[in-house]
Amino acid sequence: MTTEQYHGRLRRPGVRRLSAAFTAGVIAIAAALSAPGAATADTPWLDVSQDRYASFTVPATYVQEHLGAVSQVVIEGNFGPSSAWAEFGLTRRGDAWSGVLGALEPGLYHYQLTADDTKTIKDPTNSTSVASNPLWSTFLVAGDSARWLVDAPPGTGGKIETLTYRTRNGQRSALVWTPPGYAAKGPKGYPALFLESGDGVTAPDWLDLGRSKQILDNLSAAGAMQPMVVVINDANGSDDKELNDLRKAVADNYRVLRDPAHQAIAGVSDGATQAVRAALTEPGRFGYVGWFSGDSVPDVDRKDAKAINRSVKMLRLYTGNVTDPAHNATYRLMKALGRADVRFEFDGVNPDGGANWTTWQENLVDFLPRLFRHVSDHGPSPGHRQLKGEFTPPPAGTTPTPFVTEDGFVTFETTTEFKDAQHVTVWANWAPGGSWLRVPLTREGDRWRATVGPLKPWFYYYRLIVDRVAAKDTSNPTKVTTEPTWSTFFIPGAGARLLSDVPAGQGGQVESMTYRSTVAGQDRTALVWTPPGYDPSRAQPYPVLYLQHGGGQNYTDWTEMGRAKQILDHQFLDGDLVPMVVVMGNGNSSNFNRELRENIVPTARARYHISSESSQQAIAGLSMGGGQALGVLRAYPGEFAYVAALSAGFGGGTGVDVEAINNGTKMLRLYVGDQTDFVYPSFMASLTTLNNLGIRYEFDGVTPGPHGWDVWQKNLIDLAPRLFKR
Repeated sequence: MTTEQYHGRLRRPGVRRLSAAFTAGVIAIAAALSAPGAATADTPWLDVSQDRYASFTVPATYVQEHLGAVSQVVIEGNFGPSSAWAEFGLTRRGDAWSGVLGALEPGLYHYQLTADDTKTIKDPTNSTSVASNPLWSTFLVAGDSARWLVDAPPGTGGKIETLTYRTRNGQRSALVWTPPGYAAKGPKGYPALFLESGDGVTAPDWLDLGRSKQILDNLSAAGAMQPMVVVINDANGSDDKELNDLRKAVADNYRVLRDPAHQAIAGVSDGATQAVRAALTEPGRFGYVGWFSGDSVPDVDRKDAKAINRSVKMLRLYTGNVTDPAHNATYRLMKALGRADVRFEFDGVNPDGGANWTTWQENLVDFLPRLFRHVSDHGPSPGHRQLKGEFTPPPAGTTPTPFVTEDGFVTFETTTEFKDAQHVTVWANWAPGGSWLRVPLTREGDRWRATVGPLKPWFYYYRLIVDRVAAKDTSNPTKVTTEPTWSTFFIPGAGARLLSDVPAGQGGQVESMTYRSTVAGQDRTALVWTPPGYDPSRAQPYPVLYLQHGGGQNYTDWTEMGRAKQILDHQFLDGDLVPMVVVMGNGNSSNFNRELRENIVPTARARYHISSESSQQAIAGLSMGGGQALGVLRAYPGEFAYVAALSAGFGGGTGVDVEAINNGTKMLRLYVGDQTDFVYPSFMASLTTLNNLGIRYEFDGVTPGPHGWDVWQKNLIDLAPRLFKR
């Protein structure tokens, strides 16, 4: 059960009343979730912690006053893989819409609030602004990788001015950065860099989103770049004649050198195309050229190669990964330059960079120190990859989705059933720690499609959200029994080895076990994992782990979502696991203690060769199941020598036989996600209860991630090898 689903799932028809043990443990959680006080427009909606978690708290009254009654509120921003635009869903809790996202990578983020897909407002408590997008606000997450993006100390940076100049088409303007210590008069001129914007990008975006002033100030203060004048120009609608008009205006108003050895040009999108075209078609104007995600390839004539190579000291190309539309254009440009014998450098494919300002900030940081000076390193940046060819996903309708590449890029495509939809996203566990983000799909004909990534090796689950209604990806045959709209996919790799299938015939067996529930008055089913080589006739009975699911889930979830079989198979084959039997029963019961002791356990003992000795019995569970495991511990201390709770608190401290728990329990191990796990506050409070009672337990710190399967899979990976070894 995920945070986003929590409130609705507890009230879903067909889900039975929760056990008393779990209810007691959840009282504090519910109080914490409804606790946010009345927030006003003056109270910041966003708080960024030192450990890089972004907490959003949006007053429901403000949303209603400005947007009317709404059913859904999201924060849209560059939070997705490769800094892609994505939607982070907020949850209505008390009088506020709220949510926690993180830990975020250091960098600059921009965002807006959107309700019901179309109603958008700016955060009125955030004073930052983006000139080209008045509804956007920004915030900076500090960290070493973002050290060039911070503001320079007051009085130490350069200055930004507006230069107005005339062209044959009328009056235009540009922004000009002059370095610290620049004076209008002096004996020496400065080199000049012309920094072009592109399609959909304005000149002020280089300041508001590109952090170009901060980058220039910090590189200058560090002595990492030559002092220069930087001209930031809006390339939209301009041509080479207007570029020449701008160069003349800069020369007339600033102390700049005009020879090509002291003139550079770079740009993003079609600004990059203009920059390269200016250098190739009229050699002798610019000695340094940068292509940042150019969108089209200018003509390259072999007969001009000698003149170009003579005048251009550096032509350096930059591109993001396959989510960057410039990826293929850059490949074609490299081929064209190679055929024409024009020298160039390539920074390599940034594997985590898309067509956005996070990528272009990094491009600028790499490009500036290379200008107007000798540089010995002309290769790609660390971690960047070769560009081996163009990326072409399968044609529409030709393959089941998602389509996954070897390097972790995933293309989603809908069927034609949503051809009349207005807004389609794919919701998946690809935010930091396994939290959930919705990435918008783009209409392509009568289908919707998007490529997302790179995703790290792991197990992913997702659903489509079509005009605010959850829908199954019917092209994906995978299923989740308790979540009919979910589909899954797996990205293999070293980091996800324990979640992968073992070779056929080498793993354990998962069987269904039917038992009569005297509590529910019906037959029920459990799933049972037996280890490879399970021998029902061996002299020593097997230890047994009773592994419980969470609220709104069922006995199928640990295998369909938790990858329990894969984890147990690998750990057994690796020699890390004591041979054991694992019983995954149905915990949706009005009295779980009776259900376990009177129905699940007796049936398992009758069917399988398992021990009844307390030292050979363990019980564990997640969320509701964790509360159930702790409830069994409180009611029957010593019956299970090994107890573990995943994302669940201990509850109150009354009526607890501390001595019996300590004497009868070999291991009580507790797990919780980070502050994106909604039980985190009550869980930490329960540790104080345990400490005050004197109950011995183990807690190895938080597991990064939310109230979700990414966390619980890691918890099982940690727990299983610890069982039955003391």
